[in-house]
Amino acid sequence: MYGMTSAISDALPTDIDIQLTKSLDDALSREKVITTDEDLSQRLEVLSMLNNLAKEWIREVSMERNLPEITAENVGGLVCTFGSYRLGVYHKGADIDAIVIVPRHITRTDYFATFYNKLKENPSINNVRAVEEAFVPVIKMIIQGIEIDMLFARLALKEVHEDTDLQQDDLLRNLNPKCVRSLNGCRVTDSILRLVPNRESFKKTLIAIKLWAKRHRVYSNALGYLGGVSWAMLVARVCQLYPNAAPATLIHKFFLIFSKWQWPQPVLLKPSYFMDLGYPVWDPRVNMADRNHVMPIITPVYPQQNSTFNVSHSTLAIIQDEFKTSLDIMGEILTGESSWSKIFQPSKFFTKYRYFLAITVFANCDEELLEWRGLVESRLRFLPTSLEEIECVQRSHLNPDQFVLPHDKSQGRPSSVWFVGLEISKSNGTVVNLDFSTHIRDFCLLVKSRAHTIFKPGMDIQVNHLKRKDLRDYVPDELKKEKAIPNTVGSKIIARLSTEGRHSVSELVEESQKSPTSRKRSIEDETDDNIIKKALLSNDDIFVLGSVESRMSPSSENKSNNLVNTLLSTSKENHSILTENETKENINIGKESLLLTDARHSTIESGDSLTSPVSNKCCADDESEENDQKKLRLLHPTVA
Repeated sequence: MYGMTSAISDALPTDIDIQLTKSLDDALSREKVITTDEDLSQRLEVLSMLNNLAKEWIREVSMERNLPEITAENVGGLVCTFGSYRLGVYHKGADIDAIVIVPRHITRTDYFATFYNKLKENPSINNVRAVEEAFVPVIKMIIQGIEIDMLFARLALKEVHEDTDLQQDDLLRNLNPKCVRSLNGCRVTDSILRLVPNRESFKKTLIAIKLWAKRHRVYSNALGYLGGVSWAMLVARVCQLYPNAAPATLIHKFFLIFSKWQWPQPVLLKPSYFMDLGYPVWDPRVNMADRNHVMPIITPVYPQQNSTFNVSHSTLAIIQDEFKTSLDIMGEILTGESSWSKIFQPSKFFTKYRYFLAITVFANCDEELLEWRGLVESRLRFLPTSLEEIECVQRSHLNPDQFVLPHDKSQGRPSSVWFVGLEISKSNGTVVNLDFSTHIRDFCLLVKSRAHTIFKPGMDIQVNHLKRKDLRDYVPDELKKEKAIPNTVGSKIIARLSTEGRHSVSELVEESQKSPTSRKRSIEDETDDNIIKKALLSNDDIFVLGSVESRMSPSSENKSNNLVNTLLSTSKENHSILTENETKENINIGKESLLLTDARHSTIESGDSLTSPVSNKCCADDESEENDQKKLRLLHPTVA
């Protein structure tokens, strides 16, 4: 038995499964996500250079510590990879996660001082920057166009060699917690590979799911979605439940299982175990904060941690929507109605919403922008959560993709911009004046509170409120791409609505939930629906997760209203919905009327009132520290 439960099915692939997997191979090849020998050779060359540099540095520091020369030559040290490269699922252009593991006489101070300088002085290495105060401290760099994130771990050993078994839990004894977190990158990756029944099927499935997650804009740990290790653990769990299945089948089962998963029930690849080493582990029975995690996916090595602690109710709802939509698409692929290219089509974002916030960061040079952008990105997930506290904001959807501001808007300054799509709900027939200024100000203060060590003049952050028509000045190419993407679901319902116009709300919702693929779903799927509980743990096997009521998704009524509004907004003939070309701010939806304050060009300066602007600019040196902390507590008390 693999994992926490017995398999759902041990069935071997059928001829159809094998044929579908071959067509999947062709699709992935067209998407250019399968690595080539040239890519592999380049990465091996880069890693070899880093390994040599690290060993040379360790030898130099050892000599400075007055170790005998022969001892300094033999203390070892090594560079290990983890993440997508170690799993074998990287693609061209992907970064490499690595870690320098050193013996006990080499310190973290040495790493961020002398090794950092050694990297900076090497002409083959570019954009070297240290993020020493991060939760997992890292040195970032670019070598031959490949981004490298290099961590540091110091073992309590005299020597570190290639045969050192990092899976031994006892190696963690008396280590700095930062070293433990760094080491667990390798330990988790290796454990995942040991816990899947068929590595090749796992790798191919994970390559496809990672591509899907990026195209559907749900791939980013920092921004509240899922990172690479979390997607790997979800795929590994499906492989455990269907140990003999072909990748095409595994992808279908992936969407089937996780579209029905009873979050916040955790996903685990193996039973948790306890080691008396003093490190905190994920346990909602003991840790109150763990009870608030909405989508726990637990790492399989000690100390067990939730890899998705950044996921919020908002991002979970977005991920679940993508799971459900993609399950329908997989039904079409299995029945031959669609090809694999449909599942990898980018999800619509800019044409999905009518109102947006644009969060833009500026710096004086590209190197400073990299550092400033990384800091803002690490805090950005708090803004959508804050905006959803506003009664009429039903959804605040952060697009994890970064864009470059057009030259005429950036005035030639290096910049990056993110977008948040806003879904405005009905409000009992009243006119609502939406004011985001307080939430935006708090967010800017939150960023400022983390910027004191890196801030330089010229590092700015600006937040603008936009309508869809304004996006032409920001992302014209993206708008064209999205408009060329056909609707994935609901086209027949919309067509019928435009000709008949007499469906009730309940009929529309019921019809929308009965896509052709769901009606044609096979008997095997119906069986899976009945036995899906096999993938879940019994109440005796999981931690007590506290009240589920506080984690409930929006009510069915709200979802119905949202769906109908979406359908109505696409029908121009029978419904008086404003088009994106109209300039009025007043939006009529049935008997509803929503009014958004239009103050795109205003800025917040010290002493300004916070009651009117929607567009705000915040430089990182405009408020006192005491005021920062007070306002930060409004947005995120635990951070302040």
